[in-house]
Amino acid sequence: MASAKDKLDITTQLVHAGERTKPPSGQPTSTPIYASATFTYESMEEIDQVFAGDKPGYIYTRYGNPTVNAFEDAICTAEDGATACAYSSGMAALHAALFACELSPGATVLASQDLYGATTSQLQTIFGSFGIKTTTADFSDLDGLRAKATEAKPRVLIAETISNPLLKIFDIDACAGIAWAVGARLIVDNTFASPYLCQPLKHGADIVVHSATKFLSGHADAMGGVAISRDQADSMALIGVMKLVGGVLSPWEAHQILRGLKTLAVRMDRHCENAAALVEYLRNHPRIGRVYFPGFAAAEERDVAQRILRDNHMGALVSIELKDNSRAAAFRFMDALKLCVRSTSLGDVFTSVLHPPTASHRDLSPARRKQLGISDGLVRISVGIESIKDIIADIEQALEA
Repeated sequence: MASAKDKLDITTQLVHAGERTKPPSGQPTSTPIYASATFTYESMEEIDQVFAGDKPGYIYTRYGNPTVNAFEDAICTAEDGATACAYSSGMAALHAALFACELSPGATVLASQDLYGATTSQLQTIFGSFGIKTTTADFSDLDGLRAKATEAKPRVLIAETISNPLLKIFDIDACAGIAWAVGARLIVDNTFASPYLCQPLKHGADIVVHSATKFLSGHADAMGGVAISRDQADSMALIGVMKLVGGVLSPWEAHQILRGLKTLAVRMDRHCENAAALVEYLRNHPRIGRVYFPGFAAAEERDVAQRILRDNHMGALVSIELKDNSRAAAFRFMDALKLCVRSTSLGDVFTSVLHPPTASHRDLSPARRKQLGISDGLVRISVGIESIKDIIADIEQALEA
């Protein structure tokens, strides 16, 4: 007897054939890519229950997706958090984290003076337009920070575990204490460190954000961001921003980042080992004016780094200031590189270089960059996992060129 499907026209069969089959009896050993924008159920009663939150499930990928949730669960475990929400970029994750802190007109954000340029721009441009004031401070000066926090009564303090681009380490424990004392929440951008080197929530941070495009993914083939909170109560706010603003992480990107996360530990070991070796080579080079690296900081900052970061891991970023401290010299050096990639990102398996004055901190005025110590001859190096001999040889020939 012919089935009901056999009676359908071929145009209809082509649309529906092969879809909505039962899940396999065997459990996949790797998370599948759920490339479906919508999900259906046997009855409207079930759909209503899932929409209401009375029954677990998925309705619409802007509201949640199994592949994206798998990544969120994995990073939540890695950061030892209570809840996590993924977004289409690190900037979207930061935006959501700030909203989760219930900022309102008249509120103040106390930001580290050493932040990624786009973070500062988001605070001043987006949040500033809603009457939220941003003031900056040197987070390495704890007495000055405490005084400014006491005066400003901020709703949020925000800083980076390892700052961009001068690679300063800030004392998360001490800053968390300052935030607590004035009733503020502490947001930490942990992109440069990754959860393998540091877990800020364990040091008192309230929310951690990542540009997952960087070390979490690690292969320059996916873009995403994630916010992780120590408080389950933040879940509704973080998800709410995702739903309403729409900065949703694609399941394809989530799958790539989740795959990258599996090798984070072994990659970071190699990244950090290579970075330390590169620093030893560069520290006395006649064409280098200064090397920025956490291990080269003042004694107090080194003590903080040893307490905050994993033992014998000072990160994978090295910044250098050329002896000829000019934009032209920086460009000549970068153009002469043959192995190292000129790239406006970091944290990938290959070594990459970036010129902060024309990239990450381009939107800051020259006077402000000078005030922060970001000179025209500064080059940031994200050290990859290649043979360190090859990395050094390429940088050597470019310096000589």
